Amino acid sequence: MNRGELKSELKSLRIRDDAYSLDGSRDEAYCLDQSRTGWSVYYSERGLEAYKKKFETESEACEYLKTLLVSDRSTHY
Repeated sequence: MNRGELKSELKSLRIRDDAYSLDGSRDEAYCLDQSRTGWSVYYSERGLEAYKKKFETESEACEYLKTLLVSDRSTHY
């Protein structure tokens, strides 16, 4: 799964657009970020990257982010 596919899935699962960012940090949201060393998923809160987890592939990071968003009921419409 890539970011484009994830975005489509999240829309069909009725996940709020403001609950996540697929291209870096957004305050008070789950974030997916790419760096030179891989991918990371974290919750951005007041400029801090809380609960950050790193992944080697975009697919692994996308699957993890999807799991987080689906399990957090506050992210749903």
